[in-house]
Amino acid sequence: MNILVINCGSSSIRAAVIQSRSGKTLGTLRVERLCDGVSGSNLKIEIPGNEVVELACPSDEHEGALSFAIKQLMEKLGDSVKIAGVGHRVVHGGRKFDRPVVIDAEVEQAIEDIIPLAPLHNPANLAGIRAAKELFGDLKHIAVFDTAFHRTLPRRARQYAIDPQLAEKHQIERFGFHGVSHQYVARKAADFFKTDERELRVITCHLGNGCSLAAVEYGRSIETSMGMTPLEGLVMGTRSGDIDPGALIYLAQQEGFDINRVDELLNRESGLAGLSGIGNDMRDIEKGAADGDERCRLAIQVFAHRVRKYIGAYAAVMGGVDAIVFTGGIGENSALMRSRIGQRLEFLGARMDLDKNREAKVGPDNRVESISADPSRCQLLVVATNEEHGIAEQAAQVLAGHQKPTAAVDRTIPIAVSARHVHLTQETVEALFGEGYELTPRNPLSQPGQFACEELVTLVGPKNSIERVRILGPTRSANQVEISRTDEFALGVDAPVRGSGDIENSPGITLRTDHGEVTLEKGLICALRHIHMTPEDATNFGVKDGDMVEIAVTGGERDLIFGDVLIRVSPKYKLEMHIDTDEGNAAHLSRDAQGALLSTEATGIIRSRRTRFDTAAE
Repeated sequence: MNILVINCGSSSIRAAVIQSRSGKTLGTLRVERLCDGVSGSNLKIEIPGNEVVELACPSDEHEGALSFAIKQLMEKLGDSVKIAGVGHRVVHGGRKFDRPVVIDAEVEQAIEDIIPLAPLHNPANLAGIRAAKELFGDLKHIAVFDTAFHRTLPRRARQYAIDPQLAEKHQIERFGFHGVSHQYVARKAADFFKTDERELRVITCHLGNGCSLAAVEYGRSIETSMGMTPLEGLVMGTRSGDIDPGALIYLAQQEGFDINRVDELLNRESGLAGLSGIGNDMRDIEKGAADGDERCRLAIQVFAHRVRKYIGAYAAVMGGVDAIVFTGGIGENSALMRSRIGQRLEFLGARMDLDKNREAKVGPDNRVESISADPSRCQLLVVATNEEHGIAEQAAQVLAGHQKPTAAVDRTIPIAVSARHVHLTQETVEALFGEGYELTPRNPLSQPGQFACEELVTLVGPKNSIERVRILGPTRSANQVEISRTDEFALGVDAPVRGSGDIENSPGITLRTDHGEVTLEKGLICALRHIHMTPEDATNFGVKDGDMVEIAVTGGERDLIFGDVLIRVSPKYKLEMHIDTDEGNAAHLSRDAQGALLSTEATGIIRSRRTRFDTAAE
């Protein structure tokens, strides 16, 4: 389907009509110098195969300029190009938006409420939305948020080390930005590997005038370098990135700077421009460095060092990395910076082929290039980002799934609370209970063929032990121990949140019985809340295996909404949502103290979903 993608910046407007499946661009426009109070704005329209059209724009305000520009673009495209919907880039979604949404009055108000967090961008984004709705009142408009992809950051990555009550009051936390780009290039990396993004650990490096890194673990952002604002993290074109807050306090005291002067210094006079002294364009800085300019050389060294440092940190956070992706204006075009950043990453298994790096060219017809030497355990990739295509894809997905099947509207899902428990291989069973030992079924569980066992084990962690943890049968091909966040603190461990069976690069733990003891090398996880369902259930609910959905829980003492609930589909399953004891307690649901699965009186209703990208959903 054809999607009109609109990106209203603080002083410019970009828009494009894009085929959501192929990414083919049918036409683009750009309006410059809005609201500068000096010179009039101008409009440039490009239709592939036609001459570029340049016009004076009669308005230098966002709404008037956008209205004029879109009318001109659609006139040039002609009546044969039909628009299915409008996708709007919105920079900041705050805490409220973790996925694209159809824009209604409530969403508009929420975007307006978030303006204090993005005072330069959200007002312009909102102006674009309102102007476009006047032009295309019969179409659905979808907001795609830069911050949404990073809402999966775990609390330890989002939280700053200040008073949590103060942080809560003012929404001070790491939101992250460039989410559309990070998500897009991570999926392109998965395409390169011919696999699903949920099988990979990827570090995406968006390097341009604005720069950020993201650690994308199995399709989810779990760390990112930008913070509450785009100022934190890497060295950027004019932004400083990380700097000691104490240095700012000292500088303000010594120079008499007020808060506005500090803001100006950090956001507009620092970064590559501040270091080099010649501006923020990496091409000019590289030329200056080649000509012997020491400040330009310093700018390059600091820039590369900061990126390389974050790559190392994110590899540690994920316990390894399968691919490092370079994208953005610098990431795609500067072989020099890729080479400098890629130095000394061999310990990650990332080995660069210098010839491939020099020759790498990416663009609309060639989105991904490998610059890795053979063999390389970790691939180094250059990927051409396309945020407009990413927005079009996400908008098309919302449009395709906006109308749920009638059968799904009122259907409820039974909920069961799963306390800590253990799945074991036969080999481990025998090591713990004796040669030839067979597990003893205690009672059947709701999922066909599964049962709670009479056998119990003790979990032995670095800090404490937890006794009487039940084994669930039958035996499996791999050991897995599922605990809650509360159990993590009790044991003194750090277990990743994973879907059942996803145990690679997870920590181990010691299991003890009266007859034996086994130390597992891996397998300790906090289970991602999930829903088991049959293919028929999935069709009725309008979801697919791997979708992430939002569930409204009712029937307990406290109704609430759980986000990021994984859909798991198999003919062997029975419809049921599984949550752990911490989550059950949050909803005031009953729990089983000994570790078997306990059904509750509560039910859930799917409120919204975030699908895996299905490019066939045209």
